[in-house]
Amino acid sequence: MKPFINVLTILVVGIFVCSCDRSKNPTTEKSEKSNPPQTEQKEINAKETQPVSVKPETEVAQKEPVKKPETKEMQKRKAYEPLTDEQLRKTLTPLQYQVTKHEATERPWTNKFDKHFEEGIYVCIISGEALFSSKDKYDSGCGWPAFTKPINSNEIVSKTDFKIGYARTEVRAKTGDSHLGHVFPDGPKSKGGLRYCINSASLRFIAKDKLAEEGYGEYVHMFSENTKEIPQ
Repeated sequence: MKPFINVLTILVVGIFVCSCDRSKNPTTEKSEKSNPPQTEQKEINAKETQPVSVKPETEVAQKEPVKKPETKEMQKRKAYEPLTDEQLRKTLTPLQYQVTKHEATERPWTNKFDKHFEEGIYVCIISGEALFSSKDKYDSGCGWPAFTKPINSNEIVSKTDFKIGYARTEVRAKTGDSHLGHVFPDGPKSKGGLRYCINSASLRFIAKDKLAEEGYGEYVHMFSENTKEIPQ
């Protein structure tokens, strides 16, 4: 009986030892998996700490540079060349010729610019020199275009005439030596008190949108929204 008990005891002890060895092996495997070797850990850390190269936005999607609108070169006026009397007769209408060269006066209230108030400037029909601005034009009720002042006073020449029996101040354009009209001291007091009463036949009108195109670009600023009127 004792030998049988001894054999049984040996078997039980053997089975217990085997079971202990098996229970240790998974733990060892897991620990090995969870704790990789130091060399592998260093490689992982090196990859994590490596800087990520990000391409600049300009390299990722290059946009075409915005093209600025081309500025047109300002047109220059042709220099005035005096015309002979014969050339003037061919260039001007009969009324324009009589007014500018023989001091005639056109009919009131029926002329071209009496009721004309579009924005722009009025130039000499002969020389093309700028004379008056629509900003200084007003309805005086006299029947002719009326202005409170010229654009360039150096282009205006005045002299006294007695053609209708009493003294009046004639107004002429200097460059073209053309008769324009007369100036009277009955204009708006707030604008200087003068009334330049001018014949339409002595003028040519240039709208503000055509100033640069026709060589009068230096007057475009007069019609800017930010331009303030200079007090008289």
